[in-house]
Parts: sequence; C-alpha cells; structure tokens
Amino acid sequence: MSQKPKAAAKPSIRVRHLPTIKPGKYADGLPYDEIRYLECKLILKPNHFMSRQSLFDFAKVLRRPAKETGVYFDPVTWQERPLAIREVLFVDTHDFKLYNNAFILRRRIPYEDGFPIGAPEIVFKYRHPDAQKAAELDVRPRINTDYRIKFKAEALPLKDGLGDMRMLYSHNVEFHLDSAIMSDRMSMDRIVEALPALKTIHWEKDTRVELVGGTIVEEVLQDVGELDFGNRMSAMCNVALWRTRGDHSPLIGEFAFQLKFRRREDLTDDALGRAEAFFLALQSEARDWIQLGATKTGVVYRLRGNPPNAHE
Repeated sequence: MSQKPKAAAKPSIRVRHLPTIKPGKYADGLPYDEIRYLECKLILKPNHFMSRQSLFDFAKVLRRPAKETGVYFDPVTWQERPLAIREVLFVDTHDFKLYNNAFILRRRIPYEDGFPIGAPEIVFKYRHPDAQKAAELDVRPRINTDYRIKFKAEALPLKDGLGDMRMLYSHNVEFHLDSAIMSDRMSMDRIVEALPALKTIHWEKDTRVELVGGTIVEEVLQDVGELDFGNRMSAMCNVALWRTRGDHSPLIGEFAFQLKFRRREDLTDDALGRAEAFFLALQSEARDWIQLGATKTGVVYRLRGNPPNAHE
C-alpha cells in the first residue's frame, strides 16, 4: 500500500472542464438537472486482459502518476472487492437513429455466482459535447415507479493524441425494465411512450428496434483501488473488460473513476485540479494500454463495419 503524502502537490487548476449550467426549467416547471458526477475514463486495448490478475496488473500503472500529482492510491485485494459480471445489450433502429441523435438505450443484468440477480436495468442516456444542450433535454421516463437521474461530465483523452482531455456530458436515467409497461418492447411507438425525450426524433410508423451488432456483451468489472484527491473527495477506481457473450471474444477495456458531489461547490478547485493532473499523468504512463478515438458503446456499434454518425 502506498503511503499517504503529508502535503499534496498542487497542480495547475483547469476548472473549465465543469461548466455551469444556465438556469432554466423543463415543461412541468422543474429546474434543469445539474452535473453531479465527474467520471474520468481511459479506453484500453483488450488484448492485455487474459485473466483476473491482469485486471489488477493495471493498478500498478497508477502508482507513479498518483505519487507525482499528490494523489493517495490505496489498492484493494481480491478478497476486499469481488469480481462483478454484468450482461449488457444495446437496442437501436437498423440505421442507428438513436445513436446518430446522441441517444443510447441499453439493458444491464448483474450476475452473482453465475446467475442473474434482480430485475433487468434500463439505462437511457443523452450524451453530447454541449453541456447546456444535454441539461435542457428532459430524460425523465413516463413510468409508474421510481427512477434515478444521473448527470455526468465524462473526461476522455483526445481522439488523436494523449496529454489532454475532451469532455462529453451524459444525461442519464436508470430504471428497472418491469417498471416500463410495454406490450411490445421492440416497437418504437411503445418505447417513445415510456421515454418521451425521443419525441424530438421523427419516427416512421411501425419503426422497430433491434439488437445492436447482433451482440450481447459480457462485462467483467473489477475494483482495483481507491483514489483520494483531498478535500474529502475520493473515488473507487475499476478496470472493465467487455467481450462478446458466447465465444468470449474481447471487444474493449476501460479504466474509470468517478467523483460524486451534491453541489458543484463541493468539488473544490484543489481536488478538481489534482484529479485532472492525475488523469493527464496517467495517460502518459498508460500509453501502451490506451486505445484512442473509442468509447465502449462506439465499439459495439461498429461490430458490423457500419459506423454511425455519433456525437462522441
């Protein structure tokens, strides 16, 4: 375990990466959602990950960037954080009308000891490089039970090089599949009833969705340690491998950590600056692992060689 530094290094502060949302209201009078999460992601080449130990091997790459930027990294063991398995699938029209309009619709099912647990979870998101545009779209579903809104700022390396970052803003809603009462779950007419945000897209009558890439993804997820950025801001970090279900062909990997805050003011300039400095230093240290110009979702959409016109 690394030793916690007595005095953290003070990196340059670039708070421009968390813009302020201009006040406004949705149609029912509720104010626009605010960004409550900052998630930093590195998309990784999948060939490195051949065993559970290989997921932990990436944690070794974090040590030097953490030390250089005054971030305390506390690795975890297999016993402390068990491996998680989830099944993920995406649905869209045959011509990717959702993704081409910055929407993502997916279903997730967690597994425990080889068996699915709980009800399938639906994740519906609007992801766009314009934070204000993402905030102004009301993603709330029309369902009979609870749902959860998550508005994230997502940091990624530039598409064509390391050492800087680009931002996407993901306005998400999550709910259980059995909450959405639909007689035909592959019909866009029924989906739009449950997700009114999709009314912004013109749909032809009887449009249907299908499984993107004809593929169900198996996600292997391992927490590898905790990052402490000071000022009471810390985050568990994890490494994930996405592979096709059935033949277990590797698709893509990802390293990620996420900061959560109730108010923008809770994320101090020092903590934000330290998180950004660590993320930039890690890009250099992990350069042999990183796959540029990709997202996990984008990789799935390109499985059949028909790239969509995404906003990512």
